[in-house]
Amino acid sequence: MNPFQTLRFAFGGLAANKIRSGLTMLGILIGVAAVILLLAVGNGSSQAVKDAIQALGTNSLTVTSGSGSSTSTATTIKPLTVDDARALADTSQAPDIKGVAPEVSTSQTAIYEGTSHTVSSVVGTYPAYFEASNSKVDKGDYFSNDDVLNSRKVAVIGSTTATDLFGTVSPIGKVITLGGTPFTVVGELATKGGTGFQDPDDTIIAPLPTVQNAFTGFSGSLSQILVEATTADATTNATNEITTILMGQHSITSASAVDFRVSSQTSLLTTRTSTDQTFTVLLGAVAAISLLVGGIGITNIMLVTVTERTREIGIRKAIGAPKGVILSQFLAESTLLSLVGGGLGVAAALIGAHFKIVGIKPVVIPESVYGAFGIAVAIGLFFGSYPASRAASLRPIEALRHE
Repeated sequence: MNPFQTLRFAFGGLAANKIRSGLTMLGILIGVAAVILLLAVGNGSSQAVKDAIQALGTNSLTVTSGSGSSTSTATTIKPLTVDDARALADTSQAPDIKGVAPEVSTSQTAIYEGTSHTVSSVVGTYPAYFEASNSKVDKGDYFSNDDVLNSRKVAVIGSTTATDLFGTVSPIGKVITLGGTPFTVVGELATKGGTGFQDPDDTIIAPLPTVQNAFTGFSGSLSQILVEATTADATTNATNEITTILMGQHSITSASAVDFRVSSQTSLLTTRTSTDQTFTVLLGAVAAISLLVGGIGITNIMLVTVTERTREIGIRKAIGAPKGVILSQFLAESTLLSLVGGGLGVAAALIGAHFKIVGIKPVVIPESVYGAFGIAVAIGLFFGSYPASRAASLRPIEALRHE
């Protein structure tokens, strides 16, 4: 029997039980689509985080309070203060530092003419923050150093906050009430785009003393200090300068006892990339289980098919059909199930990748498409081999006696 006849018989066998064949292919379809889509979601999340971190600029450094490593011998943790930020801004001590922006952050409810919106990130800082964080104004202008010195109630808002509060109306010059305190909007930031878990455009940025006076208090510590190095190549020197200055500010004599951390965007990107790769592999492993279940379904359905067609197998063997022909027919049927199911699964995944999933735009990995489809075909061959072998091994006389 030539291959075309084998395929024709295989199609006929599957068409004889359309619903059963369809449900079996559905299992493979779901498995293939799940593998491709979940890997795409993991890759999309990784890409979104990478873009968000890189958007801050490769010469940005973040200083936070806390021991620098698990082996740190620091016994007390001194909070970061505005005095620390002023010391870092001294160019005579830190020539490789271009700008310093101390930050305090909180969340508040903003109200404008009866419209209420909970802002996830209200930041009090200095004008240097905008350049250090690569935050560009799309409408209006930034607040100034004079606004900081005079603790003026002015604010620059993110695009998401602007849309939720003002709709299509320009927010510039409008007065919003933030936690009971009126703020005049002087600028709207250009859209950065979300990472899927947190929207960087849902923010309000105001002068540091104003936010401290209204919400956090002047005695409170800073959330962090954002530092901009003069160039990307100067980040290492800037990190050393930050460490030296803050050790002096905090009266620390040993490098192993530092009570602060200095993180660069490169280190953050490396850490997040490693984490996201692990996350993506885990998602792929979980999705692969559904492919395995689909393979077990193929074994089950083919065993049922062999049992139902035992008499047919006996007749074909009695008239001279060799063992190889019977084996190839049932292998062809199981492979067709996985081929069609895998193909439909790939199509479903590619269509699904055009939509956001849990706030993340999936980014399909081409290798995952080829891999998932190839594994689906291999599963059809592997899990179909036992039923096919069982069919081919039936003795003609016993098969003909089967009712």
